[in-house]
Amino acid sequence: MPSGDYYETLGVPRNADEKEIKKAYRNLARKYHPDVCKEPGAEEKFKQINEAYQVLSDSQKRAQYDHMGHDTYTNASRGSYTGGGGFGGGGFSADFSGFGDIFDFFGGGFGGRQQSGPQPGHDLLMKIQINLDDAVFGTDREIEVTHSEACPACNGTGSETKKLITCTRCGGTGQMRQMSQTIFGQFVRMSTCTECHGRGRVPEKRCPECKGTGHTQVKRKVSVHVPAGIESGMRLRMEGYGEAGDYGAPNGDLFIEVYVRPHDRFTRHGDNLETIVAVSPAQAVLGSVTEVETIDKRQVELNIPAGIQHNTALKIPGEGVRRRAKPGDLLVRVKIVTPKNVSGEQKELYERIMELEGNRPLEHKKGFFSGLKGKK
Repeated sequence: MPSGDYYETLGVPRNADEKEIKKAYRNLARKYHPDVCKEPGAEEKFKQINEAYQVLSDSQKRAQYDHMGHDTYTNASRGSYTGGGGFGGGGFSADFSGFGDIFDFFGGGFGGRQQSGPQPGHDLLMKIQINLDDAVFGTDREIEVTHSEACPACNGTGSETKKLITCTRCGGTGQMRQMSQTIFGQFVRMSTCTECHGRGRVPEKRCPECKGTGHTQVKRKVSVHVPAGIESGMRLRMEGYGEAGDYGAPNGDLFIEVYVRPHDRFTRHGDNLETIVAVSPAQAVLGSVTEVETIDKRQVELNIPAGIQHNTALKIPGEGVRRRAKPGDLLVRVKIVTPKNVSGEQKELYERIMELEGNRPLEHKKGFFSGLKGKK
C-alpha cells in the first residue's frame, strides 16, 4: 500500500467528504488490524491507515496538510507517531483517536476517557474565624489570598510570542494511547501526554518569566461579605478567585469555610439564641421584672412569672438571628440562685417562711466530735 499520500493510503479522492473518509478508514482498519490480518507488514499498514485518518478526519489538520503537502506536513509533525518492538510485545504505540469507531468489531472498549484540552484552574479552600456577633448580623472581612494568575508577560499563554502550536507528541489530542495484546484480548492504556500535559497545544517559544507555565504566584487582598445568619462550617464561594486555568480556560473558585467562635454569654440553636439570667428565690416565688442584655447590647425587660421553676426558658421574640424575614428568638434560661450569706433580718424572714411551711430549721451543733462526746 502506498504511504506517500494520506488520500492514497485511505483510497479516497482529495475532495472526499467526512463520511467517505470514515467509511474507508473503518473498512481498511478492519482488514489490516494485526489481530485479524496475518500478512507480513500488516502492523505497519495499520499504523499508516490510522495516521492518515487522524489528519484527514480533522478539518484543521486536513487544511494544513492540503496547503503544506505531504512531505512538509509530516516533517513538521514528526514525532507524533512512534513505533515499538512488536504489537504483541506491549511496545506498539500510535494515536487511536478514531479507533473507537471500529473497537466494537474487535471486542474491546474505552472506559473513562481522560479530559483533554485547556484545563480549568483548581479550586482553593481557606478557613476563617468570626465572632458570634458577626455571624448574627453579617460582616465584611478583608483576607489575603495567595494563588496563581495569568502571567502578565505572556498573557497566560506560556509563550514569549503569545502563540501556541499543536503538540507534536500527541498530535493535539492531549492523550497518549498504548495498545497491547494479552491472553484476555486487546488492552488499550490511555495516559495524559507528558509534553503538553493534556492541553493539546504547547508554547511556540517558552516565556522566560513563567517558564512556559503561563502562571505566576501572587498575593491579593480580597474583600469578603459574610452574610447574616451564617453557621459554623458553611462555605462561601467566590467565583474565579481560585488558581488560574490554562490559556482559554476559566479560573477555579475560592471557597471560604467559616468557623464561629463560642460566645461568653450566648449560645446558638439554629436561628435562636440562648442566654442565662439569675434570679433569687424570692423573685422566683413572687415573680418580678428583670433586664436582659441582647447580643447587640440593648437592655430588654423580661417578666419573670410567679412560681417559675429552675432552668425554665422564657422567650423574647425577634431577638435571635436575623437571617430570614422572620428572625429567630432569644431564649432566656432562668437559674434560681440561692444566697450563701443573708443578713439577720433576711434570715428571720426565711425562718418564718419555714415555720409557715411546717418545716424545722437545721440545728447548729458545735461539731461532729463534740456530738460523739455527748453520747458517751
